[in-house]
Formats: sequence, structure tokens, C-alpha cells
Amino acid sequence: MTKSLPVSKQMVWESYCKVVSKDGGAGIDRESIDMFNEHRNDNLFKIWNRMSSGSYFPPPVRTVFIPKKQGGLRPLGIPTVGDRIAQGVVKDYLEPGMESMFHNSSFGYRPGRSAHKALAQCHENCIKYGWIVDIDIKGFFDNINHDMLLQLLRHHTKEKWVLLYVERWLKAGVEQADKSIVARTKGTPQGGVISPLLANLYLHHAFDKWMDKEHLQCPFERYADDIVIHCSSKEEAERILEALKERMQIAELTLHPEKTKIVYCKNYKRKGNHEHESFTFLGYKFQPRTKQGWQGKKKIYLSFGCAISPTAKTSIREGIRSVFNPRRSELPLEWFAERLNPKIRGWVNYYTRFNKHEALEVFYYLNELIRKWLLNKYKLRNMKSIIAKYDDTIRTNAKMFYHWKLGITF
Repeated sequence: MTKSLPVSKQMVWESYCKVVSKDGGAGIDRESIDMFNEHRNDNLFKIWNRMSSGSYFPPPVRTVFIPKKQGGLRPLGIPTVGDRIAQGVVKDYLEPGMESMFHNSSFGYRPGRSAHKALAQCHENCIKYGWIVDIDIKGFFDNINHDMLLQLLRHHTKEKWVLLYVERWLKAGVEQADKSIVARTKGTPQGGVISPLLANLYLHHAFDKWMDKEHLQCPFERYADDIVIHCSSKEEAERILEALKERMQIAELTLHPEKTKIVYCKNYKRKGNHEHESFTFLGYKFQPRTKQGWQGKKKIYLSFGCAISPTAKTSIREGIRSVFNPRRSELPLEWFAERLNPKIRGWVNYYTRFNKHEALEVFYYLNELIRKWLLNKYKLRNMKSIIAKYDDTIRTNAKMFYHWKLGITF
């Protein structure tokens, strides 16, 4: 069978393997990955057959509202399993060429880069530069201009099949809160496989290249639409902020008026005060912190550094409580540990990269819940008996909870 478009079965298979490895929920058809796999070969053949003939049309995107850490709800667009595979085919084709041109200070959703690398660079730049502009783009993913994005994409690929499918994904229907379906006129859904790549392309031209051309003296870190710009003075920060507002208007984007701010990176060398002396970036809070060092003798000094943010701590406690209910004493402690340990491991791996002790302190909350569970389970009457039972549990099951292995046992 001769097909008109260069989409091979191998391309579809490789995309399928990546989608399966990342798991993910069902789309608007309510078909899970396990359900997809019941007829895997037929489903994959159908995707290949339609993509290679130009007859693939994406189904609408299912909308799930997830809570923001700052409060409120964020719409997350979930494509069907089959559509995630189809998007992955185009993403895998486009990504290698785009990677070679993307900026070194762009870290989000890129192979070989990570939030930790962005945080490390941000920390180093906060030491070198006294001021930052903390950028928040209001509803970035929901406001990307389709015509501008497609025009940018045409500069980087002449493949008509790529442009065809990207345009179809951009315009695919999206589920509303009342379950109705409407056509999308702007934006790309968070949750789509290809959305992060398209978002990076948009901001590469709207922000990264502009910074290199107009403000090369000011380094920055960008993780998708989370941006920090470093400046040598307050006046420079004010100038860049005003210029950036105009630049974003050209890209039909808007800076959030409350969340975008100028911050003073205060430390022992930098005197004076400012309205804002802290900011949060990728779940870490940057602020003045007392530090202990040796300079001939022991000395306490003020540095500007980062640690897990209060919002992230609250999120972890909520995540623990969603699994561990101390009143459910009919369930064995191992049942809770089995479900919590993968989460704890992930939290520890991410939030202990800087000022490790502050992140680990969050898990004392879990220990409190465990003591309450022991109280309910064994009908203990006083604090002495609760502590004794808790200590005995740790002695006999020291590796039950992941954080216990790290010494967080009090």
C-alpha cells in the first residue's frame, strides 16, 4: 500500500512506547491505556493508516480541572490515548531540529534539561546580580495565537503533513465544564504531548531571541512560561519590565499585573530594603537566608538562596493526608506505606536539591499521623505509651516508610 505522507509504522510504534511509559488518564472517549492495549495492533494500524494518508483528524480534548497551588483551578486538556500517540509522532519528528536552535537558558520540557538545572543557574545568577524580574504570563497556554504559531512553525519545517496536523490539533474541539464541545480559536491545551514543544517555539521567538537581541547583558532562566530575568540595578529591571510588556503585547500575551514583580536579592553585601525580597520559582522559594560559614572563625552571614516553598510544603502535606487517614486503623500500616513511598521518593528527589533539611522536615507531619494511627489501632491512652509503640514500630520495621530510611523518625 502506497501512502502519500512519510509516516512510518516504526514512528507510530516508538511514539506508542513513550505514551505507555508515561501512563496518563483516559481522554474524552474514556479509553484507558489498558483498554487501548486490548486491541493494540489494530489501534496502532488505524493511527498509522490515517496519519500516512492525511485523513487523521484529532478527537476533542477532555478537560479536567486541577487545583492550582496558589488557589483556584487550572484546566488540563487530556487527549485520547490514540491522539497522544499521533501527537508524539509529530513531536518526535520536529524536536531534534528545534533542539539545536533553542536557547541554552530554556529548560522546560526539553531532553537533557531539568528544573534542577534551571534552579541551579538561577541560584548562581542571584549571587551575581542584585535584582530580578519575576515574570508571570497570564494564561499563557490558553492565549497562544494560532496564526502566529503556525507562521513560526513554517520557518522551521516545510513538511506540509506536519503543518497540517499541528493546525488540526490547535483547532480541535475542547470539552467545557458543562460537557459541551467548542472549537478552540487560540491556545494549546496543557496536557497535550506536542503542546510543550509548540509553547517553547512560541516563546523562543517572543522572548528568548528578543532578550539576546535587546538585553544580552541580562541572563535569564525560562522553564516553559516561568521566567526569571537577572538585572544589575533596580532601574535596569524597571526598564526591562516596561519593554517586556510591549513585547508581550506584540505576541498577544499579557503579563499578570499582580504576580509579575521586581525583586531585590538581598544578602550581606547588599544594603537597603525593597518591597519584594523573595520570589518562588519551580516550587522553590528564593529569599535572604542566614548561613553559617568559616572565615578564620565561625560566622553567621546573610545569603540569598532557595529552599522548598511554603506552598510546596502545604501541597505535600495535602498529598500525604489524601492517602493516610489515621482513623482508618482497620488498614495495616504497610498498606499506607506501599501507596505513599513512591510519592515520598519523588518529593524527596525533587525538593531536597537545595537546603535539604527544610524539605525533610515536612515528613515529621507524616510521623504525627502514624502516631495517631497507632493510638487508634491499639487504643493507647497516654503519650508515653504512644511514643513507646511508635519507637517499637520503627525498630521492627525501619524500612517501612521511605523517609524513615533517611533518618526522619522523630
